Amino acid sequence: MPIPTEVVGSLPRPTYLQQAYADYDAGKITHDELVAAQNKAAQDSVQRMEAAGETFVTDGEQRASSTLKGAGLPSNFAADGQFFAIFEDGHHRQLPRLVKGPFKYATYAWQNLQKSKPYASHPMKQAVIAPSMMYLLYPLQGELEGYPRDEFIKDLINECEKDIRGCFEAGAKRVSIDFTEGRLALKHDPKNPWTNADLLERFVLLINQVLERFTPDQRANIGLHTCPGGDCDSVHSLDVDYHKLLPSLFKINAGYFLIQLSSEKNREAVYESIGQHIRKDANGVKQVAFIGVINTLNPAVETPEQVADQLVLASKYIPVDQLGATDDCGFSPFSIDDKPSHGSPDFARDIAFQKIASRVQGAKLASEKLGV
Repeated sequence: MPIPTEVVGSLPRPTYLQQAYADYDAGKITHDELVAAQNKAAQDSVQRMEAAGETFVTDGEQRASSTLKGAGLPSNFAADGQFFAIFEDGHHRQLPRLVKGPFKYATYAWQNLQKSKPYASHPMKQAVIAPSMMYLLYPLQGELEGYPRDEFIKDLINECEKDIRGCFEAGAKRVSIDFTEGRLALKHDPKNPWTNADLLERFVLLINQVLERFTPDQRANIGLHTCPGGDCDSVHSLDVDYHKLLPSLFKINAGYFLIQLSSEKNREAVYESIGQHIRKDANGVKQVAFIGVINTLNPAVETPEQVADQLVLASKYIPVDQLGATDDCGFSPFSIDDKPSHGSPDFARDIAFQKIASRVQGAKLASEKLGV
């Protein structure tokens, strides 16, 4: 079987869509005007991803607003939550704060998938938020009056299951869980208190509590994405040694993993560690490691030959039947992202599709070299 390849999910939003999000949050445009901009960008994303040869296409998360405040914030949340991450360039992203129960999603990923599915002729995938990310919406210390932590966790797991199940019911062939907070949980940043709370094992448990509600056949198509962040062309946890994360990562009973690697300094050592920890049987499913062969923060476009070389090297350590190719991260996980290293979101968007095409071609070339 040829080496599989799969996009992480997000694409840079075009300038007109980023402006629409900002204007909507500021009350300058109507919801219908925002939706029109989302529809235009989503259709363009699907069509250009298909033209690049992607196996499972997405709308690039063009409909997902990650401003995390402003219009659309549920009434039981405040906008002044803790920092999620502090990035190397000094900027940060702040989470909303749950002020009372119950915890419910305002929008499900499958609802966005339903809106974009008519644009696609290829199979589609959908990315969802990890329960571990949303665990950070509840106070780290103490409990909310009238809504104990145990009750919150039950609601959290139920909502995550509902979202994943809804994606499959809406027609997604693959669903990946965004777990960027996994590596960040090991950072121990004095400026960011939650990273000092030793939450990694709690995160792994939460994700497995969601996954245990799905059959092995379903989990074969449920993935997990990990990276050191990627926002405004900056990272939040690249300095954390991958070897500290990987043993815990592969305890998660997902069917496949999308792992940032192209921008790692010592890729070969990480390939070796993946080979040591990846499981042939994770509660009934064989795990597959999709290694990052595309640096989403660098505008230089990798050649198919460079992609193939990474995959051939990785195959020395990772069994070929458990090896795949992906991008390091989503190309732009947050809806407002000016992509400074690229010069503009529109240029970064064009580059993203070129990189996707190189990955697809490179995976094919590596398959030919490896005789699979």
